[in-house]
Amino acid sequence: MSARGPVRVEDRHAFDCLIDARSPAEFALDHIPGAINLPVLDDEERCIVGTIYKQQGAFEARRVGGAMVAANLAKHLREQLADKPANWKPLVYCWRGGMRSGSMVTWLRLVGWDAQQLAGGYKRWRHHVLEVLDRQCAGLRLRVVCGATGSAKTRVLHAMAAQGAQVLDLEGLACHKGSLLGAMPGQPQPSQKAFDTQLVEHLERLDLSRPIYVEAESRRIGRIALPAPLIERMRASPCIELSVPFEARLAFLLRDYAYLGDDPALLARRIDPLRPLLGNEAIDRWQKWALAGELPPLFDELARLHYDPQYARSQSQHFHHWPQRQTVPGDTLDEAGIDALAAAVLAVEVNDDVR
Repeated sequence: MSARGPVRVEDRHAFDCLIDARSPAEFALDHIPGAINLPVLDDEERCIVGTIYKQQGAFEARRVGGAMVAANLAKHLREQLADKPANWKPLVYCWRGGMRSGSMVTWLRLVGWDAQQLAGGYKRWRHHVLEVLDRQCAGLRLRVVCGATGSAKTRVLHAMAAQGAQVLDLEGLACHKGSLLGAMPGQPQPSQKAFDTQLVEHLERLDLSRPIYVEAESRRIGRIALPAPLIERMRASPCIELSVPFEARLAFLLRDYAYLGDDPALLARRIDPLRPLLGNEAIDRWQKWALAGELPPLFDELARLHYDPQYARSQSQHFHHWPQRQTVPGDTLDEAGIDALAAAVLAVEVNDDVR
């Protein structure tokens, strides 16, 4: 057996397996990357025990809950843990390193495994995530890729990654395209905590001495809020603007958002929040086109009357070095055109002293 003391978050990689002993609902909301969920109480049982605790006290809650925990642990030993060797070394955590993970560690040690408990549990992990975001975001060597709606910024980032660049795809992590119509069909956004965890996991894989390319974003991507230190770093970083003709951008939008035509009523509802900004006449016209499946005129006017003017205003307001931006022109947004734009962005020489 190894020495058993408090195990820190930073030491988690020294173990063969990371076990989340919380309920499935807690696990789904967020968990430490790589963990497997072996709940000592399922969602319903956790609710039952919590109710007993409030109504009858701690002893009765432990008595009833103990039987549930024993049954669940026996099930895990018969099933998921049945093939683990004698030298297997798991690290177990629950919400704050309390009774749930402690109970599992006790059982696993009785079997003979060198099980240990994560000090502070998931709560400590959450503090770790916020600490990493505060510390690392402030020093990132960001290059902010800008461009009007339809400039294929995300696709260009992906092409840059394929060409060897370090890329931070915030919209990919947030599962949202970042605009009023950016919700992805059939793909819900992660919880805020899960997004933060994914972001930290991604940052920890990057070489922070090298440039990192990121798409210009507002403070929110759908319902996900970007960390304040990251927003501040983005706004103080050099900008590279993609300059693509309107016709090419419109053709790309019609390809990239074609799925919006699959649910005309939903598309019409998503447009309605723009009514106070653009007036009844424009919105009524756009909703008529949406319901008729006429996407070309709809996207044309959305871009010309809403997104392009909004882009022109927001960039100079939000990015400190917008006047010093470098522009990369592109003619087409087919696969070859996107690859060419990516290579051109990577060829831009950026002076980090502009910060």
